Amino acid sequence: MRTAECSRTTAETDIRLSLSLDGSGTSDIDTGCAFLDHMLTLFACHGSFDLTVRCKGDTLVDYHHSVEDIGIALGSAFAQALGDKAGVTRYGNMLLPMDEALILSAVDLSGRSHLSFDVAFPTQRCGDFDMELVKEFWLAFVRTSSLTLHIRMLAGENSHHIAEGIFKSVARALKSAVTLDASLANRIPSTKGVL
Repeated sequence: MRTAECSRTTAETDIRLSLSLDGSGTSDIDTGCAFLDHMLTLFACHGSFDLTVRCKGDTLVDYHHSVEDIGIALGSAFAQALGDKAGVTRYGNMLLPMDEALILSAVDLSGRSHLSFDVAFPTQRCGDFDMELVKEFWLAFVRTSSLTLHIRMLAGENSHHIAEGIFKSVARALKSAVTLDASLANRIPSTKGVL
């Protein structure tokens, strides 16, 4: 079973996270930020990942530290659960409509951290959540998961729909990428022999 547990404690946050790549999409999320709870619940559901997250953060300041550190912890958990990545499909993509929003995500479990984020939110905030933190979350995630991720907004007028489309689209792209490919016979999907 490809699972991981991750803890991260700083002067700003205290995080406990568990992940199963081969789950059913169940989640138990409490980050101290209702908007992020919603996004991570969608992420778990659409990726068929079992995910538990607990975060106590300095939310009286704002949500920045919690969002970034949860991204770091989730990326670390993905890297741990994937191990040497033997037998994985490696690539995944999803073009996902969310009402008027249309989001394209593409992922490569390359071992190289890169984020390309081409998204323009029409509002600065959704409730009390700063929309710029969506990019911060995925930037933190790719740094510790060592993967390449492209996120592109092709259409969208509502910030909530755009953010929701991003988390769903990335989840489905990741689900494809981490799926085990029986034809690889547990080999590393790279001519280099390592990812």
